[in-house]
Amino acid sequence: MKTAIVVDSTAYLPEELLEKYDIYTIPLSVVMGDETYRENVDISTDEFFEKMAEMDTLPTTSQPSIGDYILLLESLYRDGYTDVISFHLSAKISGTCQSAISAGESVEGINVHVIDSQVAAYVQGFLALYAAQNKDEMPLEELIEHVEEMKKKENTNAYFIVDTLTNLQKGGRLSNAQALVGSLLKVKPILDFRDGMIVPYEKIRTKKKAKKKVEEVFGREIEKHQDKNITAVVIHSNAEEEGRKWKAELESLYPHVKFTLSYFGPVIGTHLGEGALGLGYTTFDVEVD
Repeated sequence: MKTAIVVDSTAYLPEELLEKYDIYTIPLSVVMGDETYRENVDISTDEFFEKMAEMDTLPTTSQPSIGDYILLLESLYRDGYTDVISFHLSAKISGTCQSAISAGESVEGINVHVIDSQVAAYVQGFLALYAAQNKDEMPLEELIEHVEEMKKKENTNAYFIVDTLTNLQKGGRLSNAQALVGSLLKVKPILDFRDGMIVPYEKIRTKKKAKKKVEEVFGREIEKHQDKNITAVVIHSNAEEEGRKWKAELESLYPHVKFTLSYFGPVIGTHLGEGALGLGYTTFDVEVD
């Protein structure tokens, strides 16, 4: 038995980690005008935000084609893999999980175990990293059980602060009523994932207060897991300086937590917009360097 770990591109794991832990990726795409770009393949995150700023309409996003996924699985089969654990952003906001399932049913000789992370971005990446770092240490069935336990909200969670709900509303990831309330009050909404859906957690008047609220919630949640090695990630949407500053502040508040910095790339950035921030964590021991 030989197991490959696959994660879709919206985990935004750095290339050095993908190479170090032998993790394969399948890219999602953004459609900008008449052009379709696979994120981190045909367009970089910086290029994406530059192009989006010049557009009058919001880009759209697209899941990987079943054909692309089949090509990846066939390549893994030729390389001797018998099993694939494939991690994807929440099935409630993307059809990527279903594409992976359909592709797996189309390729003989390799078993595809699709994991709906029920989250997105680097928090999804925690699951793939854990699987890659432990696949040789435990049987496949046990590893999948661990991952399913890991993805439960009490073990892996995330909060997002967005400057505006407009992108989420236009992209159909949040209801019109929720977006309208946010725009009228000019709030900085805090969002989280609930049962795989992006939902409002709380509406705060300013970004500074929103970050303070997330810090407080984060502190209460990790206090329940004092015996665990907590790994956390600060995620930014084309706001690296702000992300680095917040990470430094969090490191001083919670010195026992291992922090890393990530970003929202083209697909997730399309929906959250520029200036968004995220804070995610897992109670499972994961190496992020």
